[in-house]
Amino acid sequence: MTRPALEGCLTALVTPFANGKVDFAALERLVDWQIERGVDGIVSVGTTGESATLDMDEHARVIAATVKAARGRVPVVAGAGGNATTEALMLTRASEQAGADALLHVTPYYNRPSQEGLYQHFRTIARATKLPIILYNVPSRTACDLATDTVARLADEPNVVGIKDATGNLVRGAELVAKVGDRMTILSGDDGTALPLYAIGGRGVISVVSNVAPREMSEMWDAAHAGDWPRARALHYKLRALMQMLFVEPSPAPTKAALSLLGRCTPDVRLPLVAASEKLVGELRAELAAQGIA
Repeated sequence: MTRPALEGCLTALVTPFANGKVDFAALERLVDWQIERGVDGIVSVGTTGESATLDMDEHARVIAATVKAARGRVPVVAGAGGNATTEALMLTRASEQAGADALLHVTPYYNRPSQEGLYQHFRTIARATKLPIILYNVPSRTACDLATDTVARLADEPNVVGIKDATGNLVRGAELVAKVGDRMTILSGDDGTALPLYAIGGRGVISVVSNVAPREMSEMWDAAHAGDWPRARALHYKLRALMQMLFVEPSPAPTKAALSLLGRCTPDVRLPLVAASEKLVGELRAELAAQGIA
């Protein structure tokens, strides 16, 4: 089985809504725009895709629509995580049927399993599918931290090919690169520390900011990958304010507000999230104009 290249700038794509329902036409346009602007992959129905508010049918339909829109131009990674292993297996099967190229599996949230529980959870999923799996560690959201030693154990599973490290901790990032970087792709899950992670051996980013600035985030990776660090740094600093602003209020409301300002989709999110504040919308408008992002 030929594996897709899972490195570079992969966009953690929003799920656009209109009148409370998934806006599939806007989704198709977003996928086209992302690919035209140079991203290396799309992550469908991850955290930024509001996976927590989509039902199982919507989840599968969004992945299938994203795969169809991508038309094989870039890999589509399906968010398939759950806090029950049985649910994660159901989402894995649904993602396979929807045509996903790979899977993103977050650490189980809320129930706070032990490291052995995490190992057994991910190993069970890995052995139930042939698709490549990217682990996803985001303890600030899940109250669950995947230890590097556990990641090293999971690297023995042939289809566990990477980890999205969203700790924002470069010491952790360096530890991952040192211990498993020869067997797994280490991806940043934190835009603000993506460039420093590249510098110590990270192989890309699963990005929120690239929803709004796909060309710039893609070019930052391309420059770093080519060893053009002055260019990569310049792009990092260009995007620095936007990287912070998209997380001033609960994500992805600020990202959808920015996309709305760009005419890409509505700013709608589903409860319990609410739309970005008028103050933040004004700040985003000014920043996008200042950066020439359109």
